[in-house]
Amino acid sequence: MAEERELAIVVAHGFTGALERPAVRRAARVLGGSAGVVTFSFRGHGRSGGLSTVGDLEVLDLDAAVSWARRLGYRRVATVGFSMGGSVVLRHAAGQTVHAAVCSAAGPQDVRGNDAGGDGVRGDVRRNGRGVVRPAREGRTTAHSPARVDAVVSVSSPARWYYRGTAPMRRVHWAITRPAGRLVSRLGLKTRIRAADWDPVPLSPVEAVPLIDPDIPLLIVHGDRDGYFPLDHPLSLADAAGRDRAELWIEPGFGHAENAADDALLRRIGDWLTGRVPAR
Repeated sequence: MAEERELAIVVAHGFTGALERPAVRRAARVLGGSAGVVTFSFRGHGRSGGLSTVGDLEVLDLDAAVSWARRLGYRRVATVGFSMGGSVVLRHAAGQTVHAAVCSAAGPQDVRGNDAGGDGVRGDVRRNGRGVVRPAREGRTTAHSPARVDAVVSVSSPARWYYRGTAPMRRVHWAITRPAGRLVSRLGLKTRIRAADWDPVPLSPVEAVPLIDPDIPLLIVHGDRDGYFPLDHPLSLADAAGRDRAELWIEPGFGHAENAADDALLRRIGDWLTGRVPAR
């Protein structure tokens, strides 16, 4: 039986990230000063198998990582997501997982510790010593209940899908929707993207946020220098969640996601989590 531990933080990286990327490893190291940390690579990223669906089926990958943390013996599990990962942690907490038949066709094979091999989603674990089903928009299936989380931190997340209002996001859309862009992503960024469009379109983060259990502490973090998503995105998320139950940090000088998050911000996130997640 696994040794019982207190809090684990599951880190969900951004689009084109992976657990081997320096920014993800640094985030894991800093957050590891506050709790145990589980990192993994989303499908289609780094050494993980499959193809990226850019935030849709990735809720299943996150769910596998949260379940793995529970199996390791952690009593409390929080998720911290960046950019695409930030949208995934919101949708996962809202219970927006897809039908088990989809999971069997494209889901991650496993999430394991540092010394594990195998294919599928790769993960590692750093240690420091209730399933909720929610209603979904018509057309989205939600047949299985995700592993419950005890707190959620979403950093640099979009509020809406298909946003093209900034030059970086127009480049992202080129990489996702064009054959040449997907080739560049595969060869240059080690990110393999599924060519098919979403069908059905998953709930957007701003639609999912109101469905998160109000007992789950929620923190939304965004930089005033984010070149991808302007400030109307975090403001929309906070308004949708309800300002009385979601905490919003607008960080001066902060850019976008894990690559721009400095150690001081990551430590504050770790402190926030340990202050909001009860030990007992």
